Amino acid sequence: MDASAFASGTRSTGIQKRVLAGGSVGQFIEFYDFTLYALSAVTLAALFFPGESTAVGLLSTFATFGVAFLVRPLGGLFFGQLGDRIGRRKVLYITLLTIGVATCAIGLLPTYETVGALAPALLVVCRLLQGFSAGGESVGAPAFVFEHAPVERRGFWLNITISATALPSVVAGTLLLVLSRSMSDDAFSEWGWRIPFLLALPLAFVGLWVRARTEESEAFRQVLEKAEHKESSPLREAWRDNKVRMGQVIVVMGMTAMGFYFLSGYFVSYVQTSGDLSREQSLAVNAVAMLFYALLLPVGGMIGDRVGRKPMLVAGAAAIALAAVPCFMLVTSGSLPLAMLGQLLFVVPLCIYGGGCYTFFVEIFTTRTRFTSAAISYNVAYAAFGGTAPFVGTALVTATGIPGSPGYYVAAAALVVLVLLLTTRIPETRGRLH
Repeated sequence: MDASAFASGTRSTGIQKRVLAGGSVGQFIEFYDFTLYALSAVTLAALFFPGESTAVGLLSTFATFGVAFLVRPLGGLFFGQLGDRIGRRKVLYITLLTIGVATCAIGLLPTYETVGALAPALLVVCRLLQGFSAGGESVGAPAFVFEHAPVERRGFWLNITISATALPSVVAGTLLLVLSRSMSDDAFSEWGWRIPFLLALPLAFVGLWVRARTEESEAFRQVLEKAEHKESSPLREAWRDNKVRMGQVIVVMGMTAMGFYFLSGYFVSYVQTSGDLSREQSLAVNAVAMLFYALLLPVGGMIGDRVGRKPMLVAGAAAIALAAVPCFMLVTSGSLPLAMLGQLLFVVPLCIYGGGCYTFFVEIFTTRTRFTSAAISYNVAYAAFGGTAPFVGTALVTATGIPGSPGYYVAAAALVVLVLLLTTRIPETRGRLH
């Protein structure tokens, strides 16, 4: 059966739907693990980085958050090559189990009060394991779904998968909110915060069960058959054939990485320290914003399927540049309704931009080296711009004393991306068959 015919059928088959479910479940679990750390930043700062200054402890916690992103490109390189050699499905078993074990381990760690400096060191080790496995999972799942999706609905399918990355903020935030309200502050700090981390392992096993019912795409099987009788190096081929495209993906995905991790990984702590809202209020506001993101992102994908990826990128970058500063000012206003309004308004341009970028970053590469090429460029973008976002935001507020200062950073980045989109040869990828 021809791969393009398989992918372009208007009716989805049972295996296609299972792949969509498997990819989405895996993305949910991966980002549950990552988001949980960010949502718990204020608590973790007190337990693992105690000191005289709350700001310094929070900076240390967000620096540890960023450590996981430093190894994501290495994980992407390792799992990307493996996925292009032996298949996406097998690799996605390994990545999901690893990140589940690492996150569960955080929930078992002793604190600084118990073992001293060993506590933050062990936390860093767990974050490194999370980051290494996420380097493969974050690209492998979208690539797997993409290769099964109907051509004319790739944007919609990919954005459903990616929207699952927003739901963990809702689930983890709600869980933390319920635990926080149902016990004393002392009980929550002593053991209550551990419960959401411990749940990561059973969630990973659920994801493994779903993925066991999927199979490789016809397009990938054809590539694998052609490569059986000749030696190949996915990394060498990716660099030889795709280095310009990989650079374009770093630019495009860097913007969405920054925006997403300000929204999901920073705003909860940000509104507590700069916006004077309580932990419960900040968790509730962010959960609503992330639910809105999860609902709106597939709409962006549907529009991208009709108008193309590049128009969505241009419109989204322009909207982010215009909205960032007002949104950050609203988020730190000290008013609960205005803080919610600021986050909801920030979601809209992110979803417009997401209507192009999340399909673009896998659609631009051929099946043969898609996993390797996309994993390297995607994870470099997320390491450079996503993992550093909470740290940079905290540092800017600390250095300037201006609560809305991170908004100027986001707006400036969006303007740079917009100029590059308009002046360089970033291609339109909608409808490509390869």
